[in-house]
Order: sequence, then C-alpha cells, then structure tokens
Amino acid sequence: MPKTTYEKIWEAHTVRESAGEPTILYIDLHMIHEVTSPQAFTGLKTRGIGVRRPENTVATMDHSVPSIGRKTLPWLNELAHKQVQMLEKHCKEYGITLYDLDSLHQGIVHIIGPELGLTQPGRTIVCGDSHTSTHGAFGALAFGIGTSEVEHVLATQCLLQNRTKTMAVTITGTLPKGVYSKDIILKIINKIGVGGGTGYTLEYRGSAIEKLSMEARMTICNMSIEAGARAGLIAPDQTTVDYLAKRVKFPSDAEKEKTIAKWLSWRTDEGAAFDKEITIAGEEIEPMVTWGTNPAMSVPISGTIPTEDTEENKNACAYMGLTAGQKILGQKIDYVFIGSCTNSRIEDLRIAAKIMKGKKIAKDIIAYVVPGSQEVKAMAEKEGLRDVFTTAGCEWREPGGSMCIAMNGDIVPAGKYCASTSNRNFMGRQGKGARTFLMSPAMAAVATIEGHISDVREYI
Repeated sequence: MPKTTYEKIWEAHTVRESAGEPTILYIDLHMIHEVTSPQAFTGLKTRGIGVRRPENTVATMDHSVPSIGRKTLPWLNELAHKQVQMLEKHCKEYGITLYDLDSLHQGIVHIIGPELGLTQPGRTIVCGDSHTSTHGAFGALAFGIGTSEVEHVLATQCLLQNRTKTMAVTITGTLPKGVYSKDIILKIINKIGVGGGTGYTLEYRGSAIEKLSMEARMTICNMSIEAGARAGLIAPDQTTVDYLAKRVKFPSDAEKEKTIAKWLSWRTDEGAAFDKEITIAGEEIEPMVTWGTNPAMSVPISGTIPTEDTEENKNACAYMGLTAGQKILGQKIDYVFIGSCTNSRIEDLRIAAKIMKGKKIAKDIIAYVVPGSQEVKAMAEKEGLRDVFTTAGCEWREPGGSMCIAMNGDIVPAGKYCASTSNRNFMGRQGKGARTFLMSPAMAAVATIEGHISDVREYI
C-alpha cells in the first residue's frame, strides 16, 4: 500500500511493535545540551548503566550560556554555569562528542545538527528540547523528549513511542513579496490553533514549500510543536540534496549516488492517505505578527487585534497592554531580538541586514542580533553582516539561545515590548512581565529602524 513519509520512517525504525503497547523505536541520532542532560546522567550513574552508543550522541552548549562575556565575566546564573560544567564532565566520562564553548562548531543544537551533516533524510532524531522538530525539514522524524526519555535513549538507543496520526499541510502557489517562512507557519498555527496538531505529525507540502530554501524549511518545521504537533517534516528533494552534499562526507562517488537515491526515497507515495489535510493559498498570506500570549494569537500586519470577548483574549490583552480592535501596525516596541533556533541562520541574518544596511535603529531601541552557531557567526562576519548591524546600533552577540528564553542573562524587562524572531510569546518567556511580538527577521529589522511594528512590504 502507498505510504506517507512518516509511515516509512516509523516502520524502518521499529524494533518491536505489539498491540496495546508503545512501539520500541530505534533512534539514529541523539542530541543533548546542558539543561536536560544532567538529571539523565545522574540516573545512569544511580542504575550503574553506561551509554549504549556514545557515537550516536552529540552534545553542545546553547541554552544557559551567556551571549556576552562568557569567558571573561562572571556568569549571572550560577546554576547555568554548573549545568555547562556538568555536561563537559559527563561527555568526557562517557566518550560523547561535545561542541563546547571553545569549539568552532558550538551553537544552538538545532542549528549545528544540519550544519554538521548529522541531520539526514529518513533518520530518527531526538533531543531533550521541544523544537527538535526543526530537523524534520530534511525528511527526518525528529521530536523533543523529556529528561527521563533522554536517560532511556542514552542507555538503550531506543525509545518507547506511540504512532501519531498524519496531517498534510499544503501551501499552494507563490508567496507575495515580504512574506517569509515565519509568516507561513504563523498563518498555519493561527488557522488550526495551538492544539490543532495534537496527536499528529505534520507534513508540509505544495509549490510554495518546494520553493523554499533549507533554512526557510527549518523555520517552518521548528514551530510545528507550537501547533501541538509531535513532529513536522518536509520530504527531501534536490534542495535537500544540494544542502547536504556539501556537508556529508562520502567514501566514494558510488556511495554518494547510493546515499542520495536513498535520501530521495523518503517521500510520500502517490495515493497515500493522510488522516487529515488542510490547504492554504500562498498568495493570501501576509506578513504576520503575534499579539497575544501564544503563537496562534496572530494577525496579518494589516489586521487588528480580535474583538471576540473571550476570557483568553481578555487575559492576553491585559497582559500585553493592548486593546481589542487596535491595529497591530504602529504598535511601539522597546527591544528587538533577531536569533533563536527558529531564525538565527545565515539566511535570516542576510535578510535582516539587507533591510538595515545604511540605516540606524530607532531612538531608545535595544536590539540583539545573535547568530545560531559559530559557523553562522563566522560567515556573517566574513560577509560584512556584523558591520551592518553594529553600524546601525545593534548589539552583536555570541551564539546561543540568548533572549529566546530568560535563563542566560538576556532578559526583556517587565512591561517592555520585544519584536522577536523566536518561537514563543508565552507570559514570562523572555522575562517576567515581558511582552513579546513574534515575527519574521525582515519584520523585526523594519521594527528596529522604525521603533514600532511596521509593514516590511514598504521596504522591499
């Protein structure tokens, strides 16, 4: 029978499947960082268990690390510093590859996986981080796991999982100017809601998706979890092959051809059935901005904050200091954050720099530009992007999660507004009382210049 990409990968990695029980699923790649791994390693020690396949585990430091002065200044959070030290200790003890703060490959876990060629079609990939769905952009089955599951994978290289249902999300046509992958995923989440993907793996399809770069596809898959989905994926194609061929080492030309053919086989068969399907016309998508306290609370840049008198809307407006019926266009901001595992790749920085070149940031705006990895940082500096940002008045920082989550010293003060390219606008996500507007790097760049939320289409 015809099968979906999800079904093919699942069945290829099933170790044991029995009615009424979770499936034992083999895991190809396990990525770890400093926040969710300490307890897992403690559990191994308590049980007297080693790491089953250390060569299939890769570690980096990304969540807790400061984005400035990490080697010269005292860390603001001692617990964060201890987490980093513990990861270094455990990786050395168990023989796990670690890209530490001295490594040329250190960075956000979901940025360095693809950069290093570790993320490949058909693989199962897990990490103690909800945005592991990012790797699905390569046609991999990738999802976040909890601390106890991190321990389980370290010990067995397998995981107990239940099958999800499948949902095809088709974006047709061509995107208008000023509309990017961040706008696509915000539109999808707005349409199906933060629980619309619960129990599903989403497969993004359609001509608008096929035209996207790998960086843009990663942005979409990254935020699948914000719709409640277990995972999101995009079938591999020539764009995928071109990206990976420069990053994966092959023992011979014959092996390269064989591997590429296998990569391209991880596609949904014609006639395969999905449990649910939705379609959105690419031409109808506008630049999107969130206004509330979850990623589904968004409006097009031409729109207004909803007037529906629901408890959720009233609470969100109260927290955000906004009014129902208010235009999102022109809303003031205080901070800008261009970074995170959603939008800190070289393409994101190029887009933002193109808009900001030769301009200055608005008065009283504090703007952080944080590359997702040391590789992205080096490329941006070589291309002169850093100079564009710093000349404009932005702060250029070291790779890591930075202002995505308030656990590393990069915090938006209470009551202040932040135009952010990250993935979550929850209450307190960027700091206690912080107010977050999610948007694309292009929209964030324009907001930096104007000092308020503006329409990027006027700059293109």
